[in-house]
Amino acid sequence: MPVLNRPTWKALDIAGYLFLGGVAGGSSLLAAGAQATGRPALARSAKIGALGAVSASAVALVHDLGRPARFHHMLRVARPTSPMSMGSWLLAVYGPLAGIAATTEVAGVFRRTGAAATAGAALLGPAVASYTAVLISDTAVPTWHEGYRQLPFAFAGSATAAAGGLGMLAAPVAQAGPARRAAALGAALELGATEVMERRMGLAAEPLRQGRAGLLMRASKVLTAAGAAAGLLAGRRNRTAAALSGAALLAGSAALRFGFFHAGVASAEDPKYTVVPQRERLRKREQEREQEREQERERREESPGGGGGSAEAGV
Repeated sequence: MPVLNRPTWKALDIAGYLFLGGVAGGSSLLAAGAQATGRPALARSAKIGALGAVSASAVALVHDLGRPARFHHMLRVARPTSPMSMGSWLLAVYGPLAGIAATTEVAGVFRRTGAAATAGAALLGPAVASYTAVLISDTAVPTWHEGYRQLPFAFAGSATAAAGGLGMLAAPVAQAGPARRAAALGAALELGATEVMERRMGLAAEPLRQGRAGLLMRASKVLTAAGAAAGLLAGRRNRTAAALSGAALLAGSAALRFGFFHAGVASAEDPKYTVVPQRERLRKREQEREQEREQERERREESPGGGGGSAEAGV
């Protein structure tokens, strides 16, 4: 009998939302860098990719909510302590900026406005790419919650790798240098943060290695590492290799989000992941209290009015 209710979120909607938001945020950051360094084709593809990804993520979110009005209701009040509230406002500001950046680029009008929107979207990009990690960690679901320390870094790295992969897939090889470097750095951060996270999560990391979630997590690591390495080694010379590397990076990023999502669902369904850590925490607290009581007894015995001091005085 599960201790927690099974999450009602649908995998395709929410895991897709986690993935697409990362692609959007990372792509906006890449677009600003490409624009600043005179790589118009890369900047154009990254801006279009950011708009497409954030639009699709909004569709996934609204589909999960059931009615578009529910998203509007979340904007009525801004609660700094609520990841959901802050995330809603973040998307409400970021989405139009990404839209202006992409439409002015495609239409070839209002260049200064487009450049300003690109810069604004890039400033918000890291938060868009990683806030979903805070959102999903702010739950009682064991595996989701226990990853809260490293998950934002894993998601940020994954988003950067995915954005680099999209740039390698869409832009000419000659202009895709920043995308290749972003993919390599993002992959290193993602793989490193994920490894540290799994080691520190204890029992809650077990679902990340089992069943469908385990398969997806292993696939994510292989695809991300292979995509980043192939992009650096062959992607700078061969268009086909660059495209395949980019596709692998995007697939690896998606696999991470879906794998982590399914692991959380599995941890909620098995009471072991809730009950055993609670018992361990209670045991540690009892040990700490016993140590405090023992230390208090020792202090009393060593004090002048304690048992040892009184015996000496009587002699």
